Amino acid sequence: MKVEFKIADESHIAEIVALCNKVFKENTNEKEALKIFRENAQDKNQIYLIGLLNNEIVAHTRITIIPTIFENMYYGVLNHVCVKEEQRKQKIATQMLEEVEKICKQRNCSSLKLWSNNYRIAAHACYKKFGFNLKEAGFFEKNID
Repeated sequence: MKVEFKIADESHIAEIVALCNKVFKENTNEKEALKIFRENAQDKNQIYLIGLLNNEIVAHTRITIIPTIFENMYYGVLNHVCVKEEQRKQKIATQMLEEVEKICKQRNCSSLKLWSNNYRIAAHACYKKFGFNLKEAGFFEKNID
């Protein structure tokens, strides 16, 4: 199954939000998501990648390129890596990660990082098979009221 990958534009936001809300059991507001997308639309380091199958979004991830002040230190960070449930186990996630890696190489990233909730066991297997390694360091979080 060949999925077409491309950079999302604002016409895709409703479908991205619907996909992520379903996959991650979120309740993101489409209007707020569109506002944030528009605020970041000119930032070349914020990349919303979608996978299309028959003109329907079946996959999505957001790539953030983090440039540092240090020589040759750019990092790609992924979040909201998801594939529509009905299309899983068809190598779409792998195809998307290949596209992500290609984009990150073009942007001179030295590594690619992602975080994933503990319950996403199948996704973790996909990431490991693709070459991601689980690091010992924990992902620290502090909620700000």
